[in-house]
Amino acid sequence: MIREQVTHQENEKIKFKEAGKFEDTRYEKIHNVIFDSSLEASKIVAQEIANLIQLKQELNEPCVLGLATGSSPIKVYEELVRLHKEEGLSFANVVTFNLDEYYPMDRSNIQSYFYFMHEHLFNHVDIDPENINIPDGTVSANELRQFCVDYEMKIKSYGGLDFQLLGIGRTGHIGFNEPGSHLNSGTRSITLDHITRVDAASAFLGIDNVPRKAITMGIGTIKNAKRIVLLAWGNNKAEILQKAIEGEITPNIPATYLQEHNNTTFVLDSEASLELTRVKTPWLVTSCIWDDELKLKAVVWLSELTNKPILKLTDKDYNDHGMSGLLTEEGTAYDLNIKMFNKLQHTITGWPGGKPNEDDKYRPERSTPAKKRVIIFSPHPDDDVISMGGTFDRLVEQGHEVHVAYQTSGNIAVSDEEALKFAEVASTINPNAGEFNSIIEFFKNKSKNDIDSVEARRLKGLIRRSESVAATRYVGVPDDNVHFLDLPFYETGTVKKGNLTDADIKIMCNLIEDIKPHQIYAAGDLADPHGTHKVCLDSLFDALKILKKEPYMDDCWVWLYRGAWHEWEPYQIEMAVPMSPDQVLRKRHAIFYHQSQKDGVMFQGDDSREFWVRAEDRNRLTATKYNNLGLAEYAAIEAFKRYYF
Repeated sequence: MIREQVTHQENEKIKFKEAGKFEDTRYEKIHNVIFDSSLEASKIVAQEIANLIQLKQELNEPCVLGLATGSSPIKVYEELVRLHKEEGLSFANVVTFNLDEYYPMDRSNIQSYFYFMHEHLFNHVDIDPENINIPDGTVSANELRQFCVDYEMKIKSYGGLDFQLLGIGRTGHIGFNEPGSHLNSGTRSITLDHITRVDAASAFLGIDNVPRKAITMGIGTIKNAKRIVLLAWGNNKAEILQKAIEGEITPNIPATYLQEHNNTTFVLDSEASLELTRVKTPWLVTSCIWDDELKLKAVVWLSELTNKPILKLTDKDYNDHGMSGLLTEEGTAYDLNIKMFNKLQHTITGWPGGKPNEDDKYRPERSTPAKKRVIIFSPHPDDDVISMGGTFDRLVEQGHEVHVAYQTSGNIAVSDEEALKFAEVASTINPNAGEFNSIIEFFKNKSKNDIDSVEARRLKGLIRRSESVAATRYVGVPDDNVHFLDLPFYETGTVKKGNLTDADIKIMCNLIEDIKPHQIYAAGDLADPHGTHKVCLDSLFDALKILKKEPYMDDCWVWLYRGAWHEWEPYQIEMAVPMSPDQVLRKRHAIFYHQSQKDGVMFQGDDSREFWVRAEDRNRLTATKYNNLGLAEYAAIEAFKRYYF
């Protein structure tokens, strides 16, 4: 009975409601629900699917599911597997049709969606293999058109899809229906958009290895599903989601076609929702409870919108842009402007470890102890200098005891060509070193689907270690203060990582207990909730939960930085560390020590610039934003947000 009540409450959270009928959602054309955690959301979606399967079993009918791949549905599948193993959910009546598959693509390829679905779901439940339908990436070009027709007809023979699970690409694609796809399109072959291939490049170890074509269900096929749930996690999806949910229907953003479906729900985490009007600028859609954080967000937004420094904003500016309620609380624009200007001003400090013997009332960090023990956690062996190289340098220069902890080896980001070069040099120096000779032989004979040998992974990890130590020596950190944690979740030899385990958390706890830090810096990137940065952050959060009652943790503050991909917005920043032009150059030189990640880095993302260029431009932009708000002009600024545990 309790389980039924909980299930009902969970289902109510994502039950379809017509969009745009309420004041706070009046800009929206697709029903959407926002969760703090993608994990919580995934469990609720999995429960809806489980309830549908059980209902169909009671009716003695097949349950026809349209399934998606990619990182978004992974936790949904994990929960379905758990429900099967622990609560007896049977998949005996389930028939599945996958959205898409790369073309050409062999089923045995670890990048195939056939492999993905069996690894994450089908191998772990009691589904009849005959009921699994996935587009065949091996069908010949001559037979491809007929295969697509047959796939479409088979879906129709079951009366269409009872439930369709979707993700969304940054082009707005659903399935592989790229921009330009027709409303009534059916299953077909398609050429992949460049952005889609860029986003897949990390899984394929480089964009050159990503197929250029795919087989996909069509928009018409998807829209005929009785129920559609689209999952979207992370701030890199926020912009396209705003267009899909609030924009006009257009073939340039295929997800907008879902505005015409009468039972679609977008399930988002908080990061993915950031560009929605009711989240980004709630004062434009409803009455607000004006806490200090929302006040600062609104004032910064208004300053940027009007292109005026904060201290020049007027009562009229506030009234003209839906913020009269804020003025009612604060009195006048003059009073509010000064208050918010001072709040931003107090985030700026040249002393990230605190300024000794100074009043710290209006400073972001404490003045005591004067010399702090600091841990900089770096997910990969270069995130420390890319993301906070200037602050890192400043902490060392100001005499703090700085430790750097590289959470993963980063070995997978070293190209085979780079590793082969090192192996050949080592073999030349010592021709009798059999290990290097075997590594050379391995790389020369390695096929596309081969996983790196243990020896190859070790060499790649050593390359990144040597680069990291060179960079930390340049900054001035003693070698004894450089820690390589090699968290086990990462060491799979493939792009796909394992789940976080107690072994990972124990390693994190041991280091923190040993150092007893006054400050911890960690990567707060949340673009991909299943990516390495997020898993590394979760490992820290889990460790902090375990250690929080220890007396030394009362004196520990945690600061989150962001990486080469995103930066905190001014209203989010709680510590802004300015850099002089000389420090910008020192940061650049520190990044240069990571030579294996220069000149054609494997995981480039959607930005062709090298990481040092991205970092400098991002830091320069933050400084410009501060200056435009009316604050002092600096060459560059690194930004941090405090995490309270």
